[in-house]
Parts: sequence; structure tokens; C-alpha cells
Amino acid sequence: MTNPSRPGRVTRNSAAREPDSDRLSVGLRHPFNLGFFAAAGALLAWWLGSAILSVSNLIVLIVVAAFLAAGLNPLVEFLGRRGLKRAYAVVVVILGVLAAVALFLVAFVPVITDQVTEIVDNSPQWLESLRGNTYVQQLDDRFDVISKVQDYVTSGGFGQSVFGGVIGVGVQVLSALANSFIILILMLYFLATLPRVTKACYELAPSSKRVRVAQLGDRIVGNVGAYVSGAFIVGLCAGISSLIFLFIVGLGGYAVALAAVVALLDVIPMIGATVGAAIVTAVGFATDVRIGIACAIFYLVYQQVENYLIYPKVMSRSVNIPGSVIVIAALIGAGLLGVVGALLAIPTAAAILLILREVVIPKLDER
Repeated sequence: MTNPSRPGRVTRNSAAREPDSDRLSVGLRHPFNLGFFAAAGALLAWWLGSAILSVSNLIVLIVVAAFLAAGLNPLVEFLGRRGLKRAYAVVVVILGVLAAVALFLVAFVPVITDQVTEIVDNSPQWLESLRGNTYVQQLDDRFDVISKVQDYVTSGGFGQSVFGGVIGVGVQVLSALANSFIILILMLYFLATLPRVTKACYELAPSSKRVRVAQLGDRIVGNVGAYVSGAFIVGLCAGISSLIFLFIVGLGGYAVALAAVVALLDVIPMIGATVGAAIVTAVGFATDVRIGIACAIFYLVYQQVENYLIYPKVMSRSVNIPGSVIVIAALIGAGLLGVVGALLAIPTAAAILLILREVVIPKLDER
């Protein structure tokens, strides 16, 4: 009696399957069929790419909302450790955020608007005062730079190009309000359901590795939250210090607006603090040369303090990556998604390095 499981024995089912696979393989080798499937795959990839690009703005809003939710999650967990249920903690945090935004709109936006208007109104006089500088005068004699800039500012084209006219301003304001509302709603949902969302994502991993995936995922979410909170604290320190300095140095008429610009730009990695300092210094030089020199010295000193004292102290629990990686990640993120990409680049790079250190490198060491 023969053993049906003995090697070399061909069953009826396997004999029937082999010709089908052979015919399928021969059919795919045919030039027409191969070209058809390749073209169909290319068209499907093009369609998927077009669909993703058509909703790219919405994807950016979703990413920003998730980013902000991760940043507010440590505060929610802090309230939870104090005995408050997560649903109530989320409500408290959202109400606090809304109160802060409302306070900013009521207390600071009118002041900032008036000061920005004053800056724009005084810019022709500042340009005229630059003619007294010998070096600037030489450049102006050769290229007529100041006259062109002054004509552009006073002609009204400057305001239209920057703000898009009255209709453009209205459209941009409505768009900003709609985007802010979408981000707020998505952030609320992300905050309320963050544990369930992360748990559902962890369940996609194999059961043997699920615990390890959950540990790494929780560390990544915690690092992102710490980075968002740290960036907010660093920007707030820059804004408050700039506000105090500008009042002391004699730029109190523009202090709130310039401090707000410095605080917002300081959140952007690499170039944000430098751009903010350059703007304030330019206004200082246009007002008075001594004030400009004082601004240059102040921001030169402050950036060293921020880079070597404030930033490492605040970010010590969130990102632990080399400076070169920070620069490369920020450049790539800015090239892909602009300011949002630059903000997301550093925690993303930190997450990738964490996976490499905890997963990839140990596996390579075992070989």
C-alpha cells in the first residue's frame, strides 16, 4: 500500500492546478497582456495620486489637528492623574484653549492691528531716512532701490499684493476661520479618542509583537506631545523677552506686534528665530540707529541663551537627535509642506531614530 503523502506523488488537485498556473504565467508573459496590466497599474497609481493631491489641504488640516492633540494630551493626562475623567479633562483643556484664543483676539489683536498699520504708514519715512546712510546712498544712486520701494509702498500695490485687496482679505479671513474650526473639531475628537485610536492601531501588529509596538507607539506620542509643548514654551519665552526689551529700548509703539511676530516665528525650526530677529532689528534701525544696534546685540545674545540653555532644557524630554539631522529634517519638511512640514519634521525624525535604535539596530546586532 502506497503512502499518499510520500514525496514525489502527485495528487489530482495539484495536477489540475499546475496547468492553470502555467497558463496564467504564459498569459502574463504575452506582451499585450503585460502592457495592459502595466498601463492599468500606472493609471491606478496616477488616479490615486490625483485623489490625494485634491484633498491635500484637508490632509494637512488633519495632520495639524493630530499634532496639536498630541501636544495637548500631556495636559489631559496630567488632569487625569489628578482624578479627573478623560472626557472631563478634554473639556477643561479645550475650554482653556478657547479662553486663551478669545483673550488673544480681544486683548491683543486690536493692538497688533493698530501697530501693524502704524508700521506700514511709517515705512515710507523709514525708507527716506535710509538715504542718509552712505552705503545705502551709493546703492540707491546706482540702482534707485529706495525710490522704487517707496513708490511701491505708497502706491497701494504693496497692500494689495500682501493682503489681496479688500475682497481677498475677506476670503482669507473666512478661509482661516473655516480651517481653524475644522482643526478645532478634529483636535477635540483626537483628544477624546486618542487612547482608543492608538489601541486600534496597535492591534494591527502581530500578537507576539503587540506589547513592544504599544510601548514604542506610546513613547512616540509622548515625544510629539512634549515637543509641541516645548516649542510653545520656547516661543512664549522669546515673545515675552522681546516684549519687555522693546518697551525698554523705546519701541513700545510696536512692541506687541513685533513680540507676537517673534513668538510665532520662533516656533519654526532653524530660521524662525533669525527671521523674527531680523524683522525687529530692521524696524529698530529704521527708527533709530542706536535702537537698531541694541536690537542686534540683544537678539544675538538671546539666541545663544535660547540655543544653549532654554531649548535643551525644555526639549530634553522630547527630542534627542543630532543637530545635523534636525537641519536636514527641517529642510525636507519645509520643502514638502512649508511651515507645517518644518514643524512636523523634528518629531518625525525623532520617531524614526527611535525605531531605528529600538528595533532595527538590535535585529542587526543579533545577526
